[in-house]
Amino acid sequence: MPNYLGQHFLKNKKILKRITSFLNLKHGDIVLEIGPGHGELTRELLGHPVTVIAIERDKTLVDFLNQNFQSTFKSQFSKLEIINGNALETLPDFIKNSKLKIKNSNYKIAGNIPYYITGHLLRILSELEHKPEKIVLLIQKEVAERITAKPPKMNLLSAITQSWAKAEIGAFVGRKDFSPPPKVDSAVIIITPLENTGEHESYYQFVRHLFKQPRKTILNNLTSGAAFLIDKNALISKMKKIGIDPSNRPQNLSLEDIKQLCKVVYNNIDE
Repeated sequence: MPNYLGQHFLKNKKILKRITSFLNLKHGDIVLEIGPGHGELTRELLGHPVTVIAIERDKTLVDFLNQNFQSTFKSQFSKLEIINGNALETLPDFIKNSKLKIKNSNYKIAGNIPYYITGHLLRILSELEHKPEKIVLLIQKEVAERITAKPPKMNLLSAITQSWAKAEIGAFVGRKDFSPPPKVDSAVIIITPLENTGEHESYYQFVRHLFKQPRKTILNNLTSGAAFLIDKNALISKMKKIGIDPSNRPQNLSLEDIKQLCKVVYNNIDE
């Protein structure tokens, strides 16, 4: 089987079962699986009374899945649909226009995804108008740790993801659990979208500048360049009022600190 799309196929059945258990599957759930590969996780999901929609970019793997599951998969209580497509391009439209009416249903997302698409995929998921009830992904360990980071290790990825979802690591996965083995360790990350977070493009723009140069102080990052036309002394005064030290570094801020600081910056611009 080809591996030009960066795929490493999970072969550890215990981890496959754990990924499935993290989804908290209920009768009638719809699960969108991203990158089913050979169908290892697909088969585990279909052991539950759910509908699985598997989106696979590689046409060779789609043919393999169709042939393999048509001949071996028969169930009265679960259903499978295999789609040839790039999830990064098709996911939003598919959720809106699916005949299964996912737009008005609770659904879940799972997948052992190519590591290089993690950031792009999370951004797409964050922008979905109708977000899934639960997201369980197998990703690079280092990236999972960045997503779930707390002070003093906050970073751009954690500030963005945690603004719209609760994120936690469910399990660590070794390299030998894959075929072929990747060059890095992996982790299962569990993402539970929050309701009515109210975050929007201005927040994302703000955190990108806040963490642009993590080794610099908060004040330097927010007042350098032409991103925000802010009076430096006024900003220092307002930061002190909300208990944030201007000479501190971004990674030491909590998520609530970051949200408060964002409001201060934009209110200061509007004045």
